[in-house]
Amino acid sequence: MSETDPIPLSALQHWAYCPRQCGLIHLEQTFADNIHTARGQAVHHLVDTPGYEIKSGVRVERALPLWSDRLNLIGKADLVEFHPDGTVFPVEFKHGAKRQKQHDDIQLAAQAMCLEDILGRAVTHGAIFHASSHRRREVAITPALREQVIETASAIRAMLATGKLPPPVNDARCNECSLKEICQPEAIAGRDRQHTQIRQLFNPED
Repeated sequence: MSETDPIPLSALQHWAYCPRQCGLIHLEQTFADNIHTARGQAVHHLVDTPGYEIKSGVRVERALPLWSDRLNLIGKADLVEFHPDGTVFPVEFKHGAKRQKQHDDIQLAAQAMCLEDILGRAVTHGAIFHASSHRRREVAITPALREQVIETASAIRAMLATGKLPPPVNDARCNECSLKEICQPEAIAGRDRQHTQIRQLFNPED
C-alpha cells in the first residue's frame, strides 16, 4: 500500500487505536489473530454478505461498498439504513459491551462522510452496534469528529510516504492487541530508554 492508494476505512480505526498497529498492518502487511479479533470476525459474519431487506419501511443494506474520491478513502459499511424520510444511518458492528471508543467513532464518521459524497445528502448520525450487549450506541457525526477523520487520514498518508513505522505506545492498549508479540512494545521501550541514558552520559546537556 502506497501513499497514493485509497486508504481503507479500517486503517483509520487502527491508527486511532494505535499508530504502530496501523503501521504494522497497512505498511508492513503484518497481522495476527487473538481472541479479540476472532470475536470481531464472528460478529462481522452477520453482515459480511452483501444484500438488503426491508424492515418496517426501512431499507437495510449489508456490506455496502463505500468510497470517497475527495478524501481518497475506500471500504464498506457493515450496515446502512435508508429511512423513508430520507435519513441515511450507518451502523458499525463491534464485539464487546456498549461503551464509547473514539477509534470506533472515527471509523463510523468516515463511513458517514463517504456516504455523503456518494449520495449527495447529509449523514448526521450513525451507531455502533455492540454485539455482546446487543445494544446500539448512537454517534453524532460532529464537525470535530469529521476533522479527526481528515487528520487521521493525513497522518496515515504521511506514514506511508516515509515508510517509517511509528513507535510503540507500550500501555494498556497493548494487552488487547493481537500484534503484541510481533510489536514487542516492552522490549522496544526498554531499548529506547537505554539509548537515551547512554546519550545523556556522553551529552550531559541533553
